Amino acid sequence: MLLLGAISGFTIFLGLPLAVATNVSSRKKGFLNAIAIGILLFLIIDVFAHAWNTASGAAAEAYIGKAAAGDAVSDLVAVFGGIAIGLLGLVFYETRYMTRATLVATTQTPLTESSLGRDTLVVQRDQHLERVSPYKLAMMIAIGIGAHNLSEGLAIGQSFASGSIGLALVLVIGFGAHNATEGFGIASPLTGLGKRPNTRFLVNVGLVGGGPTFLGTVLGSLWVSTFAYVLFLSMAGGALVYVSMLMYSSGRRQTENRVMMIGIFVGLSAGLLTDLIVTLGGV
Repeated sequence: MLLLGAISGFTIFLGLPLAVATNVSSRKKGFLNAIAIGILLFLIIDVFAHAWNTASGAAAEAYIGKAAAGDAVSDLVAVFGGIAIGLLGLVFYETRYMTRATLVATTQTPLTESSLGRDTLVVQRDQHLERVSPYKLAMMIAIGIGAHNLSEGLAIGQSFASGSIGLALVLVIGFGAHNATEGFGIASPLTGLGKRPNTRFLVNVGLVGGGPTFLGTVLGSLWVSTFAYVLFLSMAGGALVYVSMLMYSSGRRQTENRVMMIGIFVGLSAGLLTDLIVTLGGV
């Protein structure tokens, strides 16, 4: 079980070598970025569907008196609380820590309106964020995917714990295929950079994105919690919404909208097809 959980998670490394590709034109980068957005859009649909179906189902059961109202309330809290943590939490983290830390690191004195003037401060901030954006995007994508993969690992572990070995094996194969495409999504902001990302960074984002599948498999085999399952799904969905918006903004600076839409279609189709494989295998 642990070996299969690890394989399912770490197939994410299969897509990461794309990050070291060089001589990639701006148009191609935009297209690759759009494919990654399409994959993330599928994941957003997938995680919110599972989270909301669980929570709304519990609410419906409680409404007709077949389940405890407390369970329904806790699941709904998990949905909306998870979205707030995943979406607004990343906004707070970026604003409070990432932007401030990187800006101060590039100056001899703290950046304030009195020391630089408001206009100069805004220009330097935008220039610096433009430079660090690919690495920031890659890590944020990995964080969002990692939260999503934790829920996938929980599903694998709980399938084993319930004795559904066949279903667990199908999930491992399907999630492994998903993770390979997710690795591509993490790598896409890093393609064609003047300086290749180092191996340590790629290993780190791979562990952040794929490691939670293994962790979820362990936890799911030992402990079953609907609240935790819904919470992590909602956190993943919120984080992926935020990341997708950043990636679209970045992609539109690289290529025209037509190319972006074609890439999003390709990525979304890839996500749907791999999910179909999982569904057919479980029939």
